[in-house]
Amino acid sequence: IHCYLFKEFSSTSSTTAGGTVTSRVTRNGNAVMEKDLLNHEDLAGDRGMIDDIFDETYQEKEGPKPPLRYVWRNIILMSLLHLGALFALTLIPSAKIQTLAWALLCFVVSALGITAGSHRLWSHRSYKATLPLRIFLTIANSMAFQNDIYEWVRDHRVHHKFSETDADPHNAMRGFFFSHIGWLLVRKHPDVIEKGQKLDLSDIKADKVVMFQRRYYKPSVVLLCFTLPAVVPWYFWDESIIISFFIPAILRYTIGLNATWLVNSAAHMFGNRPYDQNINPRENPLVSLGALGEGFHNYHHTFPYDYSTSEFGWRFNLTTAFIDLMCLLGLASDRKKVSKEVILARKMRTGDGSHKSG
Repeated sequence: IHCYLFKEFSSTSSTTAGGTVTSRVTRNGNAVMEKDLLNHEDLAGDRGMIDDIFDETYQEKEGPKPPLRYVWRNIILMSLLHLGALFALTLIPSAKIQTLAWALLCFVVSALGITAGSHRLWSHRSYKATLPLRIFLTIANSMAFQNDIYEWVRDHRVHHKFSETDADPHNAMRGFFFSHIGWLLVRKHPDVIEKGQKLDLSDIKADKVVMFQRRYYKPSVVLLCFTLPAVVPWYFWDESIIISFFIPAILRYTIGLNATWLVNSAAHMFGNRPYDQNINPRENPLVSLGALGEGFHNYHHTFPYDYSTSEFGWRFNLTTAFIDLMCLLGLASDRKKVSKEVILARKMRTGDGSHKSG
């Protein structure tokens, strides 16, 4: 494994082989903290990007907040989707076991399109993927239907760079409902749009697979998120078309959405903070279980460039196991990982002490 290792110190100013460490006061939501930070360019290392590292210079604008502007199309569609998912639950006892297994497979594949794809590969560049793997992850991403990769990456980098501020698309300081689904039901805060337009997304624009998906995103979603999951059970084992549509397509899609949203909501509110008690993201094993490893969120926001988003390897982390398998098969490489010494030093310096109890 090609590891990206760096040193952190508690002194006011220190120099390492990787660059200079400086002490400064930062703001994250309502939390004010003094932190020792490496120079951003050093911290980004050979990923060639810094736009997922928290920007401590950002200041929220004074004065009243802009009024909420509801997106009624999204409100209606999300309401219908969740009503359809509730109906699908009543169909589960009538479904064939093959259909339920197919729905689970579609869930895992589509989830990997988000976790291993748009999140760890494209948003954070925490590992490298060959063309065949990038094509597979793009197909899986369209099956997940959570915006195309370009838009997902833009919003996620803004989320990290301006976490828990007005420029965060799903700012958890605005409450559980907003950070879970509400942010999709209203117009974005002007700061989200402004900061998103200033990000350097040249690496994403240079990826022809990503831009091909963006160009044909809508038909790819119709085919991969709804048509393919519904047709397979109906065609291959003569499942009812109603069950085929509502369980592998509608219910699976709805569960996938909420699993991702829980990372934005529950994993920013419930759990401990063993790595940095001064930021809101938490360690939430239940979210990790449902989101294939994305619930170790205090770790992830402390070390966003770690390909595993956790120090515990495969524990509740199917995405890490998948990436490791891809490396074994020669389809992925250059996984970025933080050293245990650095992790322990960070726990001792800024953690809440919960690591001592295991």
